[in-house]
Amino acid sequence: MAIDLNADLGETVDGVPTADDEAMFAVISSASIACGGHAGDAASMHEAVARAARFGVAVGAHPSYPDRANFGRVPVAIDPPALEAAIAGQLRALHRAGAGLRYVKPHGALYHAVTHDADQADAVARAIAEISAATGRPLPVLGLGGEMARAVASVGLPFVREAFLDRAYLPDGGLVPRSERGALLDDPERVAARAVRLALEGEVEAVDGTVVATDAASLCLHGDSPAAVAMARAVRKELEAAGVEVRAPW
Repeated sequence: MAIDLNADLGETVDGVPTADDEAMFAVISSASIACGGHAGDAASMHEAVARAARFGVAVGAHPSYPDRANFGRVPVAIDPPALEAAIAGQLRALHRAGAGLRYVKPHGALYHAVTHDADQADAVARAIAEISAATGRPLPVLGLGGEMARAVASVGLPFVREAFLDRAYLPDGGLVPRSERGALLDDPERVAARAVRLALEGEVEAVDGTVVATDAASLCLHGDSPAAVAMARAVRKELEAAGVEVRAPW
């Protein structure tokens, strides 16, 4: 049995890393690399691609709303053609950095918007279809589902559901907003136990005790969490102890 462990990395701001990328790359199997929308620049993309090659980690693109001021975590009112152009530009930038792209995962507010906004989901899907054609590979798209899954299927690309190890869940399967207390988890032992339950049983417990079923094939940890490295190491250790191989599926 195997499952992917991904983290959002390469998220430099004004040249300053927001995570311990070196330590995280040593533990994960896939890295979602910031490509200039919310964070990152040409130098950080080249560095992340080189680091991924050194550790044997699959590279994914992590495009976002073009909103560096808010780290891509605030919804942006943007018309679909402009969004498509912004996402396409970010994907091309990471491709030019030498990345052998394996998947795409929208970031932050965009990630959540495309689960319910059909127009934005279609715009993002078209941009991903464009870079897929350029790479000669149908790039899988990570997400929670909803409109993004539909839009991805409409352009002939695979959709992969993911689950979050360090975020609290709502009973409907959504994530507790970051602005609310308890939205972020940082206990390595608790997060590792959650990872094993997700991998073996396909379920996660919501904040009210509800059990949410999911067919997630990839588990995410946010690299910019203060406890990210400790959590990642605990997760990998417990998954392997449970007989689950940590491996990228792409």
